[in-house]
Amino acid sequence: MAKKTYILDTNVYLTDSNSIKCYGNNDIVIPLKVLEEIDKHKKRQDGVGTNARRTIRALDELRSAGSLRKGVRIGKGLGNARAVPYDGASTLPTDFPTGNADNEIIGVALKEMETSPRKKVVLVSRDINMRVKCDALGILCEDYVDNQIVDHIDELYDGFSNLLVDDQLVDRYYSSEPVIIDKDEFSLNPNQFIMLVSSANSKKTALARFADHATPLQKVTQFSKDGVWGVRPRNKEQSFGLDLLMNPDIPIVTLVGKAGCGKTLMAIASGLEQVLEQKRYSRLVVSRPVQPLGKDIGYLPGTLEEKMTPWLAPIEDNLKYLMGNDKDVLDMYVDKGLIEIEALTYIRGRSIANAYIVIDEAQNLTSHELKTIITRVGEGTKIILTGDVEQIDNAYIDETSNGLTYAIEKFKTHDLSGHITLKKGERSRVATLASKVL
Repeated sequence: MAKKTYILDTNVYLTDSNSIKCYGNNDIVIPLKVLEEIDKHKKRQDGVGTNARRTIRALDELRSAGSLRKGVRIGKGLGNARAVPYDGASTLPTDFPTGNADNEIIGVALKEMETSPRKKVVLVSRDINMRVKCDALGILCEDYVDNQIVDHIDELYDGFSNLLVDDQLVDRYYSSEPVIIDKDEFSLNPNQFIMLVSSANSKKTALARFADHATPLQKVTQFSKDGVWGVRPRNKEQSFGLDLLMNPDIPIVTLVGKAGCGKTLMAIASGLEQVLEQKRYSRLVVSRPVQPLGKDIGYLPGTLEEKMTPWLAPIEDNLKYLMGNDKDVLDMYVDKGLIEIEALTYIRGRSIANAYIVIDEAQNLTSHELKTIITRVGEGTKIILTGDVEQIDNAYIDETSNGLTYAIEKFKTHDLSGHITLKKGERSRVATLASKVL
């Protein structure tokens, strides 16, 4: 197969600092404009900044092994990397003014096509409009998909399945006889929820949790009477969620759903119940990424606590609601250290043992950031990841490549984790309607 030349847009490096090594024996051309753009992000205190710094270090290592201007081998079995300046003489259309970063990167691609007409030149960008512009100019272009865990969001594991079984099997389950699922008949993941549907009568069903093919089906714990810290499930998915949240043998739980489905409220209520009532964990740690919706409002004035208040307000809203809107009681538990409300920026470097951790809005994290967070988990700690993969505010990830989607797919085959997708909104009729029609 003939070697190709790949030109990676800035956003590819900021998404994955290892992207330069993902193109096999093909060559990588690095426009100097890309280096300049990466440099602008190196001081950011988030995953984008981390990737910027890692990319710079990786290129510096290449520089020490040869000349980036002439071309240097990226690694064993890999192609060469070469830094190329924008040639102002490149024939960009008059509608593509110079001085624009995207246009200068496109100019480098056009120059490469001109100087190496027999070699395929491919520009890789996560920017849809950049790919449209390339296509309009006859430049081969593609998205960066190496960190894409599923091809389409509809393929994301939802943690639930219907099983058509013999009528007698449903009867055996209800009579508390052990029911084991044959692995040759059904392929299931650990802690997957199932609905047994009678082949004789489709209305005859039973809900259960699958552990493994050697263990009888588990009954789904019912919290509809007393609830968990006053929160009662209103649909089967919420019952499944509470079953996972209250199970100490499942230390990693992921909950996905649209706005108003109850994922955050259930996660925090379960934490309060197990920390303050059952004393199963020493403290409840609740956090979320510092990721603005729309335009950022810039540097906030005041102390650290005052700066973080806008970001953590949604979490405090849920906590106050569960505390009967009594802020004094919440402040008391916070002062005692039983409840910690913290931005993810300050979780890095910690080792958190014997705690119940809730990471809200986890869809705004990259897979690397999520790995950094989960590796903070110490002995006896349970971690909950909640989010809506259709509401992503991070420009460098999407529905199929964000950290939450990555965690769901990577953990689904392990018995230490459980997942459920909440499908029905329960916040209000207005919120449910808005999530459907807007």
